[in-house]
Amino acid sequence: MAKNMNLNIVAEGVESEEQQTYLVNLGCDVHQGYYFSRPVPPSEITVVANKYPVRA
Repeated sequence: MAKNMNLNIVAEGVESEEQQTYLVNLGCDVHQGYYFSRPVPPSEITVVANKYPVRA
């Protein structure tokens, strides 16, 4: 339904490569969770964000 409405689909709580692959195969646009990074304080967010390329 979200895709038909031109909305991005966000998955939270991704903890493994298997989960990420499953979500990609389902068409999920954005993923976040411990698989990518532990929670970080604001002072570290720029460092962590620069590890991942920006998708347009």
